[in-house]
Amino acid sequence: MKFNTKTIHGKQQPDLAYGAVMPPIYQTSTYAQSTPGGHKGYEYSRSKNPTRDALENAFASIENGDFGLAFGSGLAAIDAVLKLLKSGDEVICNNDLYGGTYRLFTSVFKNFGITFHFVNMDNPDAIEAYINDDTKLIWVETPTNPMLNIIDIEATATIAKKHNILLAVDNTFATPYLQQPLDLGADIVMHSVTKYIGGHSDLVMGALIVKEKSLAERLYFIQNASGAICGPQDAFLALRGIKTLHVRMQRHCENGKAIALYLASHPKVENVYWPGFESHPNHDIAKKQMKDFGGMISFTTKGNDYNTSIKLIENLKIFTLAESLGGVESLAGHPASMTHASIPKEEREKTGVVDSLIRLSVGIEDEEDLINDLKQALG
Repeated sequence: MKFNTKTIHGKQQPDLAYGAVMPPIYQTSTYAQSTPGGHKGYEYSRSKNPTRDALENAFASIENGDFGLAFGSGLAAIDAVLKLLKSGDEVICNNDLYGGTYRLFTSVFKNFGITFHFVNMDNPDAIEAYINDDTKLIWVETPTNPMLNIIDIEATATIAKKHNILLAVDNTFATPYLQQPLDLGADIVMHSVTKYIGGHSDLVMGALIVKEKSLAERLYFIQNASGAICGPQDAFLALRGIKTLHVRMQRHCENGKAIALYLASHPKVENVYWPGFESHPNHDIAKKQMKDFGGMISFTTKGNDYNTSIKLIENLKIFTLAESLGGVESLAGHPASMTHASIPKEEREKTGVVDSLIRLSVGIEDEEDLINDLKQALG
């Protein structure tokens, strides 16, 4: 089954009760039993819920995995992965990381005796220097947030397997439409479903997808024991979002390319970060492991002036100044004061997240309207 068909039909079937084409919202906390333990596969909705089951099956299908898990947020999904570890373990992760992930690693799990190494992974060989007997996990974002750096998943997976280390990939920016890390050797794929998979800025959710049964069982145990699940209403909305993921991503990519080329040619723009440029670091890796280059773009204005950038995003009319990304509407954000504010300024600037950086999530509006909006704001 091809990807576009999977988004509609992958691991899905009509509801067994009445044949509903869309899985119903089972808005219930508990289920009747004929005798203690005598139930129809469901006993309490923290453990299992039919709507969430349908969604988790869909997650597995579109990422070419065997097991999917839905969580109350992307950070809850990351939290579950970190709970596979114990005190004394070490994690290697890329140094250009979503601010919420950085905060979870350094302000929560570091307190439980887990050590984190933040590494420039443009060349995966750099990872080897940080590996020791305590290294249990490599955590990768690609493309990264917000600098759109590209990390070679296949090469990183080869290193991880050589040392018997788990490799987890945050695939939020690329989505399964553009990139499928499990096929490239990753053990765990993570998504902030809030973003492109949901696609309509109306839910908060996270997902994990794996192939190995024993790893899935450990994560299911953590999901149930910790209880950071999503509700059935959000599961229903995410299922709806999946069904249009492929058509939305096509337009995100088309518009993203047009906006990137426009910004790169503008005399008031200093730097544009988008993996589709041949000059972009690891562009060849992006071409190899991604179907297209996505709708996320970051850029700085000439002079790298903070006030100029703030005035620009305040003057946008169609792009909405807001947190998050991946919805049908175009959004603009200021990473240094919004998504990455939890990262110390000195650490942020080492990776390029300067005070003048603007991040765009290019939506699916008309391309000409988006360019005209940027034109008037830059003017």
